[in-house]
Amino acid sequence: MPPASTGALTTVSASAAPSSPPQLQLAPGGPGYRRMSFALFAAGMATFALLYSTQALLPAISSDFGGAASRASWTVSAATGGLALFVLPLSALSERFGRRTMMTASLTVAVAVGLLVPFAPSLGWLIALRAVQGAALAGLPASAMAFLAEEVRPKALVAAIGLFVAGNSIGGMSGRIVAGWVAQAWGWRAALGAIGLMAVVCAVVFRLLLPPARNFHPAPLNPRALGRTVAAHLGDPLLRRLYAIGALFMTVFGAVYTVIGYRLVGEPFNLPQGLVGSIFLVYLVGTVSSAAAGRLVARLGRRGALYLAVSATTAGLLISLADALAAVLLGLVLITAGFFAGHAVASSSVSRTAKTGRAQASALYQSAYYLGSSLGGALGAVAFHSAGWAGTVALGLLAVLGVVSVTLYGSYSARATRRMPATAGH
Repeated sequence: MPPASTGALTTVSASAAPSSPPQLQLAPGGPGYRRMSFALFAAGMATFALLYSTQALLPAISSDFGGAASRASWTVSAATGGLALFVLPLSALSERFGRRTMMTASLTVAVAVGLLVPFAPSLGWLIALRAVQGAALAGLPASAMAFLAEEVRPKALVAAIGLFVAGNSIGGMSGRIVAGWVAQAWGWRAALGAIGLMAVVCAVVFRLLLPPARNFHPAPLNPRALGRTVAAHLGDPLLRRLYAIGALFMTVFGAVYTVIGYRLVGEPFNLPQGLVGSIFLVYLVGTVSSAAAGRLVARLGRRGALYLAVSATTAGLLISLADALAAVLLGLVLITAGFFAGHAVASSSVSRTAKTGRAQASALYQSAYYLGSSLGGALGAVAFHSAGWAGTVALGLLAVLGVVSVTLYGSYSARATRRMPATAGH
């Protein structure tokens, strides 16, 4: 994955990689790498299973509480919004107390709240608990990215992050499938309880398997230094583009998966809740595409991999407009593959690009990413209420156009920068 092949999305050479001696960093086949991979895979599973636990249940929640799709969708948007708001401060705490400690604390609190969520007495309480759960989960994604950037050799970083993202996709898929069938038999509250218990198992596996950090050096809490680091990251044009790409991809994904249940339980499909939950088996495609992101980048470069992800997402949105279940499924497959590939490429680019303050760089990406999810979920529900599935697709296509525009601008900026020395010479 040479930097020269990545074009506008990478300006980092090996000097930007973690400065620890290679023998202290994990590599495929080496001791600890497999344990680390399984541990973060389990953490990724728990994160997405909990974060999106209500998404497949929205029609049932709407029916129980008498709320419209646009209101029930806040049980998803509140969780992702809480994560987006707290990911930066909790990542700063990880610089002081350690990535491993922060990930463990975040997962423990989120699981505890997850066991309370099924007992919410009203939609308002459910939304509030989900916001707290999302805030608790905020300490995990950015700390995980920073942990990988410090503990894994640079050449294996994209693949390692791809496995973590693959855990996200498995968690999102299994959580929704379990929720769908349990809800059909015993109701949505029992479904949320089952997801909470599944997350407990993932949290235990994570804590038992994750190896100690060997390259972490604690830093004192310094709000002014944090502000300077954040300002420097936001002042970096490359990082800003990566943050925008993550947010726009997640806007598509959040919109599609927030309202797909409403479409499938209505005309002309009329699917039962269990089958609607099983639709999320297409997340397996995301597992494959995110894990393969490293190979895509090596072959096509980062820009090429992003354009491939955009093409798959666009095709999926358009195909899903047909009122045929096979077309909807194919559309979801393409959207899911495109999203997870694009996310893995963009998130790994952030980890490699940031020369200092990697936790904050990853936190800003996660904040933008989950703000995109909140925005996509809320706007997708409004669009669906106003114009049906075509409205949701139109929103997704606008977000995809944004990804293309940002990537093209990055390519133009890179070419202009390369021409500047020659121009100055004249």
